[in-house]
Amino acid sequence: MTSSTKHTKDKPTATTDAPRKSRKKTATDDATPVNEARDSYMSAKPDAPVTLITGGTGFLGRHLLNVLIQAETPRVRVMTTNAPAWLRNLEVEIVEGSISNADDVRRAVEGVKEIYHLAGYVSRRAKEAHKMHTIHVEGTRLLCEAATKAQVETIVLASSSGTLAASESSTDIASEASAPPLEIITRWGYYASKFYQERTALENFTGADRRLVIMNPSLLLGAGDDRLSSTKVVLDFLARKIHVTPSGGLNFVDVRDAAIAFERAMRDGKHGERYLLGAVNWSFEKFFGRLERITKVAAPRLALPSKLNIFGAKTVDALFKQWNWVSPFEPEEVEQAEHYWYFDSSKAARELGFTPRDPQETLQETIEYVRGNFLGKNAAFAMKN
Repeated sequence: MTSSTKHTKDKPTATTDAPRKSRKKTATDDATPVNEARDSYMSAKPDAPVTLITGGTGFLGRHLLNVLIQAETPRVRVMTTNAPAWLRNLEVEIVEGSISNADDVRRAVEGVKEIYHLAGYVSRRAKEAHKMHTIHVEGTRLLCEAATKAQVETIVLASSSGTLAASESSTDIASEASAPPLEIITRWGYYASKFYQERTALENFTGADRRLVIMNPSLLLGAGDDRLSSTKVVLDFLARKIHVTPSGGLNFVDVRDAAIAFERAMRDGKHGERYLLGAVNWSFEKFFGRLERITKVAAPRLALPSKLNIFGAKTVDALFKQWNWVSPFEPEEVEQAEHYWYFDSSKAARELGFTPRDPQETLQETIEYVRGNFLGKNAAFAMKN
């Protein structure tokens, strides 16, 4: 399986300092059903405070589950629209339902003390903007209202670095004090919905004895992204689908480091504060160059002016739609790649102890996972030999 629960020798973990007798089963283990063990676990701690994770079956959610399990969190509850077999094998409570359904949300927050709100939907398609607004904004409003009535103490909200860090200049390095670049991010449904999600949470979960912490991770990379919600760019590179190097730049972070930071934010994050989580600011030229060095797949050599890239993508997309064909480009993705998503994570390092691992390790494990799971059974083996 993946290496989601490993850490380098000098990498601090998010678990307690007390030694453990045995390793608990994690969200990335191969396992046979253990429903009896799960039932015993839940019945043995009926009065323990409940920690809820919405979106616990996603890329980040699965790694956060690993962190909480290894930290021996007393009672973990996962809200998901459809519980997969691996989740049912874990010693966690499960509430099946939708974040956009008020009754489902009320059931999920019953008896809950703290919430990691990760439920979301990632798309670069303009036609799915309404869906993202429903999940991110309306779903967050329902959750905050239900959490207030249930006397939940803390919500750690998963947003995006893109609500703060998006620029047309490579010299702009955002921080938590930066003004949201609304003129840029409101062009795209995903980032607009995440910005309004933050505002909705701040407006609806406030008051005495309540704490809201907003986490802003950059592009999540690593092993375990079975929906390709974040790692599609690596798959496209390996499949030689990227023919032009964009003019912009990106920031990325290992999903394991982000998960650890979320757990620390639940303990140490300050009410109403945001925390940017990122490892490196790289141009796409440097990013593709590193991928080429590791994979031996040639990086795209062609680089065109930004406006020409965007115009070409929109033209091709329009033609394919006219012919009722699937376009090879998403114009929104091309446009976003012509911007710079650079920022500084010093605040998270200072207040949460955030220490991202070597980006080379992150890229290596992302590539191995993508090759092994999306490019043929023998790809990972061939890469190592």
